[in-house]
This record gives sequence, C-alpha cells and structure tokens, in this order.
Amino acid sequence: LGYPLDVIGERQKLGEPEDFHAGGSDCSGIVWAVGRDVRSVKIGDEVIVHSGWWRPDDPWVRSGKDPMLAESTRIWGYQTNYGSYCQFARAQAHQCVPKPARLTWEQAGCFLLCASTAYRMLMGWAPHVVERGDVVLVWGAAGGLGSMALEITRALGGRAVAVVSDDAKKAFCLEHGAAGVVNRSQFSHWGPMPDTKDAKAYGEWAKGARAFGKAVWDALGERTSPRIVFEHPGEATLPTSEFVCATGGMIVICAGTTGYNVTLDLRYHWMRQKRFQGSHLSNDEQAAAVTRLVAEGRVDPCLSKTHAFDDIPACHQLMLENRHPYGNMGVLVNAPKPGQGATA
Repeated sequence: LGYPLDVIGERQKLGEPEDFHAGGSDCSGIVWAVGRDVRSVKIGDEVIVHSGWWRPDDPWVRSGKDPMLAESTRIWGYQTNYGSYCQFARAQAHQCVPKPARLTWEQAGCFLLCASTAYRMLMGWAPHVVERGDVVLVWGAAGGLGSMALEITRALGGRAVAVVSDDAKKAFCLEHGAAGVVNRSQFSHWGPMPDTKDAKAYGEWAKGARAFGKAVWDALGERTSPRIVFEHPGEATLPTSEFVCATGGMIVICAGTTGYNVTLDLRYHWMRQKRFQGSHLSNDEQAAAVTRLVAEGRVDPCLSKTHAFDDIPACHQLMLENRHPYGNMGVLVNAPKPGQGATA
C-alpha cells in the first residue's frame, strides 16, 4: 500500500488555484456543454471518458507522437481536478469515446481505465502483441485490471493463464476468459530473489519458481511458457515472472502493488533475450479500440456490483482491505437507479 499524495498541492505547484479535489478516473455520461473549439463531440452525446489527459499544445503531442509519452500527460481525476465523482465532470474532447448502446450507465462507466490500460499492455508494444494461440500469464486475474486482461486476451485469440490468491476465484476467471488458473498461495517463494551467490537459498527459490512454471503448464494442459507476462504486483512476483517468461517473450508492467524494489536474475534476461516493458494508461486509439471490443460484445465490462454515490468511501475501504468483489465496481452519480442507459 502506497502513501497518499497531496494531489491538491501537486496541482497548485503547476499554477492551478483550487483548494479542493474532485477525483474519479472512470466515467460515462451525457455531454452537457462543450468548449468553443470542440468539434468531435456535441451536446447530448452519450460518451465514456478515458483517463489520459495531456496539454494539446504540448510539442510532443503536436508532432503526432504517442501522447502517453508526453511530458504533460496526467491521469484525469487523479492528477487533474473535476473528475467523475461530481455532478459535472470536466474532460478534454479527445478523452470522449462513444458509449456502446448496449451498456447501462454503470456498465459503461466502470471498465475503461482498467480495460484501456490492459489493452495497451497487451497490444501496444509490437512485436509483442497478443496473437492467436499466444499464452499470456495474468497476475491478479480476478481484479479489475486482471479481469480485463483475461477478456481481451480471449477476444484476440490468446490463451490466458490466470494467477489468483485462492480457489474461490477460479470460476470467475474461467467465466471471463482464462484457459487455466494457478493458485499462488500454494507456493512460498515470493518476494525478493536471494543472492545468486548463496547457492542453498537460491536453489530453494529456483525450486519454487520451477514448480510455479510447471503449474502454469499444468493449468494450460501443455508445456508452453507465456509469451507475454501481464505484471502489476512488482516486487513480490517479478523474479518469478522473469523465470517463467518464454524465450524471446515480454514482461509488461504497469504498477508495483507489492513494492517497487525489484530483483532479477539477469542471466535469464539477456541469454534468453526477454523484454521488460513499462506501460501506463493508454492513448485515444487504444481506448477506442478496446471500447469497440466491448460494443461488439467480445469483451465484458466485468461489472460486479453497483453502489450509490454516498458509498464511495466504503468502496475504497473494501479495496484497502482486499474485500472488494471480483471485477469492477460501479457508482451511480446522477443516475437515479441502476439498469438505465442501454438502448440496444
């Protein structure tokens, strides 16, 4: 668990005057007003807002390069104000993606941050993109991010092996696209890797890593190692991710939920020519692409439960205590009741 940042103070350092913060980085709704230069959306449009925010006058963005690598890029509703937890959210026009007509407001508003992040991880780093038959190892597969990775991998023809903390999550993962499931609680070698000079300790660790790799094969039903490892725990799992990743494969990571200090046996990295790739949020094209998969019914938003606006603190507490339901939670801000908004 990280330490809270003073997001108000960080914004004020950039010259913003507000002494309050309206958070929330996932959103669906109706466009109420537009700026004078906006042409891509109009009042009355039903949209989803993705969380990639950047300055339109940023030289990097204006040059046509990936805006997610621009210096001005921020997470909307976290590093910017006026996010989704308020009556009127303020977003940039490029963040708006057409809402799939088949979805309710809460379904449309719960998935895109996780889904677009997962899509960029799985499809944004050529040549390591999911192709038919590819094996993808997904850590934390029953969570919001992991469940989206399962769904996307299946939609693209890949085979996801889900890693979970208990067997109760197995059915959920299989329902949402996993080809197999591994329970990580059956192994005890997690955490920083021992010094390679300590033959006994390293041998014990390697024994655990090999056993985990075999469990991945067993879950899949064949001796094929993952071409892509979908990482976000970080410190506790990266040594094993490096070990089990296929020769020439990629470990792609977007977070470090168990810690930021990483140990790796680099011999497995250079001799087997593996790739270690960082990834963050998504650009407009990637957000639109994964939303199309949802609109086509090929990816499920994995909405687990819908809460009232006043329940937002309780939802955060559930996540703090790791008691939140599988998949993604939704919150009604303006909608009077769940189940509204679907028109197809």
